[in-house]
Amino acid sequence: MTENTEKSEQACDGNCSSCGTASTCTDPAKKTSSPIQKVEISVKHIILVLSGKGGVGGKSTVATNLAMSLSNKGYDTGIVDLDIHGPNIPKMLGVEDKRLESRDGKTIEPVRLTGKLGVVSMAFLLPDTSSPVVWRGPMKFTAIKQFLEDVNWGDMEYLIVDLPPGTGDEALAIAQLAPNIDGAVIVTTPPQDVAVMDSTKAVKFIQQLELPVIGIIENMSGMICPHCGDEIDLFGKGGGKKAAEELDVPYLGSIPH
Repeated sequence: MTENTEKSEQACDGNCSSCGTASTCTDPAKKTSSPIQKVEISVKHIILVLSGKGGVGGKSTVATNLAMSLSNKGYDTGIVDLDIHGPNIPKMLGVEDKRLESRDGKTIEPVRLTGKLGVVSMAFLLPDTSSPVVWRGPMKFTAIKQFLEDVNWGDMEYLIVDLPPGTGDEALAIAQLAPNIDGAVIVTTPPQDVAVMDSTKAVKFIQQLELPVIGIIENMSGMICPHCGDEIDLFGKGGGKKAAEELDVPYLGSIPH
């Protein structure tokens, strides 16, 4: 432990929202004394979608399809793209050329795809798709808070949150800020040991936040041959189901490549 770290810990006043090490703080007493309050947002159900690592190639797809399915069933739905450094939900929805606007100068209007589905993403604030976001944790926390409470979501039944890979600042922030979180959907890949290990970390992370694990989805599970229509286990199969059984959480199914 370095001298600077020791000084930082000694000087900690429990105000995790302003502490530069808030995302790595493991002291339950300090976390308990945090003044962070849940945002006031009219939503009945919030569902998080995440994976244990990058390159899963399906986390944002699952989030997008889930939001679209709910809105198509008539539910007022929102989707928040919290992959601050790599936002791609707008691309998947075909609205990457849109920008966030404000009608009253106070609240932000989400980009509307239909009357039942709105989306907010950092991509709508960037000058172009190649512009990087170089932010530290506190700036991301502020942006996430604004995406929730400063957006004119209206009365929603479902808010789908697409999180970046891993178990860092964004996931911690949404867990602290968002009300009515129903739980998290974990997206993994077929049975490579590393993929299963990372999905296990994601599940345990959600459990440490004392949130329900809705279940595991296995992405890229087989490939449908475009010629004969048969399914080919190109990357193997069964990793998601195995992880779900070992962790005693629901297995929601698989998605072909």
